[in-house]
Amino acid sequence: MRGFLACLFGAAAIITTGIAVSARSVDGGGLRPVSSFDTISGKKERAVALFQEAGKVIQSPRCVNCHPAGDRPLQGEDSHLHQPLVVRGDADIGAVGMRCTTCHGPTNFDPANIPGHPEWHLAPIEMAWAGKSLGEICEQIKDPERNGGKDLKELVHHMADDSLVGWGWHPGAGRVPAPGTQKEFGELIAAWVEAGAACPAP
Repeated sequence: MRGFLACLFGAAAIITTGIAVSARSVDGGGLRPVSSFDTISGKKERAVALFQEAGKVIQSPRCVNCHPAGDRPLQGEDSHLHQPLVVRGDADIGAVGMRCTTCHGPTNFDPANIPGHPEWHLAPIEMAWAGKSLGEICEQIKDPERNGGKDLKELVHHMADDSLVGWGWHPGAGRVPAPGTQKEFGELIAAWVEAGAACPAP
């Protein structure tokens, strides 16, 4: 019952916020195609430019909100602390008695402005991006100890095809989607890897 009431009060707060957001544009903007970087002759410079473009997605609220630096998820276009108060929990799915699935279902529930996905959870703490520069995030993304054990090929697959990542482009009413499309984002990440996966300066 306590979790249900928290959902109700939290949904009321989200709806209030969502009305303000939905009054603005819900267009996340575009991404430059990979071909637009073909004129950059230096391999490292091209890789950095490609990752900076992909960074428009990586540093958008749709990604950062699920990659918080602490034990509480973030929400909204301003990445404020999640309401109602919830915490990461041992498995990144919320504390016992207030799991993420207490409120978040397998799909977005637009009448209450509650986002959803079958695998809804926080990114592990070692994958925290909030508060970091794009260069720091880039180095982190390449590090198997901080990216879930992925090599670069697996990383491309994750960015381009993972459906939870893809939620960022279909976030439901009142939320600005990530820039471009997941396909365009995946192509940028793949081209960045092919160019040597150099990172911007921290």
